[in-house]
Amino acid sequence: MNIRKKVRMNIPTGTNRYAAIDLFVKAAEKENWSEQEIQFVIDEVVEADDNAKGLEALQYYLA
Repeated sequence: MNIRKKVRMNIPTGTNRYAAIDLFVKAAEKENWSEQEIQFVIDEVVEADDNAKGLEALQYYLA
């Protein structure tokens, strides 16, 4: 899936990727992202090798 949308939010310093996913989902739902789009991003973040890479993947979808 090629998602070009961006969510307007910031991840607080020291947040791990799982807490960041929770924040992302809430923000994406407010901006009317589809469930498939949200799930795609979640999968990408969870499947990352470590916390830093997961946050890096999530950062791509943030404005």
